[in-house]
Amino acid sequence: MSKVPMTVAGAEKLRQELEELKTVKRPRVIEAIAEARAHGDLKENAEYHAAREQQSFIEGRIAEINSKLANAEIIDVSKINANGKVIFGATVDLVNEETGEEVTYQIVGDDEADVKAHRISISSPIARALIGREEGDIAVVKAPGGDQEYEIVAVHYI
Repeated sequence: MSKVPMTVAGAEKLRQELEELKTVKRPRVIEAIAEARAHGDLKENAEYHAAREQQSFIEGRIAEINSKLANAEIIDVSKINANGKVIFGATVDLVNEETGEEVTYQIVGDDEADVKAHRISISSPIARALIGREEGDIAVVKAPGGDQEYEIVAVHYI
């Protein structure tokens, strides 16, 4: 399996979630299973089945996070000299050529993407149009509603 790009912040967020799952949620659900077992007949014990289902979810999420971290290529954009080019992890200030609307996006890995927080996936059409360009360039984004042009106002590596 090939490595998947991830920002330092994205990797840290996954590590924090993993730590919480292992140290807080897993012990809590194990305790709930033990308590439900103490109530007797397991066949008709809804608390037991709910706790086991929760345990299954937690163990699955732990395995998923471990896999993502193992396959991640963690990129610290602040330590890369990209000479003003848009690269993975860069934060880009854009102006829509048609509407004049200004927007700022950070290009992140697929698992980190959150449009409301202005973090877009490396595989999104806008990120693909921006990669390799530099300040002052016009990027043409192939959008479902037609091509949109954005001027790259500034590129930050933070």
